[in-house]
Amino acid sequence: MRKKSKISKSEYDNYVSDLMASLNVILMAKFTQHGTVSCLEHSMDVSYYSYVICKKLKLDYRSAARGGLLHDYFLYDWHYSPHRLHGIRHPRLALINADKDFKLNMLEKDIIKRHMWPLTLLPPRHIESFVVSFVDKYCTIKEVLGSKSRNS
Repeated sequence: MRKKSKISKSEYDNYVSDLMASLNVILMAKFTQHGTVSCLEHSMDVSYYSYVICKKLKLDYRSAARGGLLHDYFLYDWHYSPHRLHGIRHPRLALINADKDFKLNMLEKDIIKRHMWPLTLLPPRHIESFVVSFVDKYCTIKEVLGSKSRNS
């Protein structure tokens, strides 16, 4: 009989607490992501749901939580940005910012860099990266259609 993976909000919070203490992560709350949901709310939802799914699948749920929180760490309001092709460019910008501010492992870097696949051409290299990419799309659809975030 397989032992069930226990989902723990306090365990999740422990994995991302250093990121959540960062002023730049907190700054993400000032930028609208989709509808009325901030970039921080969106990223927290992607992070938590990715953590839950990866934990249930016995994958690297810690890296999924951390990479998910930083996947949109581009630090500007893309609705008013001079950056052209935001959807294609922002994963690289998020990775540059995250790599500068935090010590990232290779999986976290892959999650951030490749979360926009298939819009960006290179697919994720890890199952956890696919999970975050699909959770990001799910959360985006939910937000665009007007559903509240998990944290509301």
